Amino acid sequence: MRSSPACWRRFGEILAREFGDPAYSALHQVTVDTYAVQHPGIAERRAIQSVGLHLMTLCLVLEHGADPREGPKLHKRIVQSPPLQWLDPPPMGDRLNVIDVLPARSPAEHERLVHAWARDVWEAWTAHHDTVRRWVRHSLS
Repeated sequence: MRSSPACWRRFGEILAREFGDPAYSALHQVTVDTYAVQHPGIAERRAIQSVGLHLMTLCLVLEHGADPREGPKLHKRIVQSPPLQWLDPPPMGDRLNVIDVLPARSPAEHERLVHAWARDVWEAWTAHHDTVRRWVRHSLS
């Protein structure tokens, strides 16, 4: 992942909130997945695998209602995905980001903001949804 030091620091603040108070932890996997696909890095093996796995997890949570608290179990199921390829990242300049989640003052508000952020970033990847869905179907069959 490539991000600015300021963005990485804010991501760390959100993670500290989620790890520090169990009331905020239900969407931890969604937070990690969203941040990862918003900062995909460059076209090399680790980034390809990371982006693919995180997009598949977002697909399962946002489109299939998977429980994000089951993130590690989801990852074990989808790790046997078909060979992944680099997906050209969409522009993220006008999308929600970690800064939009930080103002949350309650677990419910945090959940609402993380969901909005995840849906917005998932929408940014629309051009690749069919590919990601195919990877999900293949890995779960």
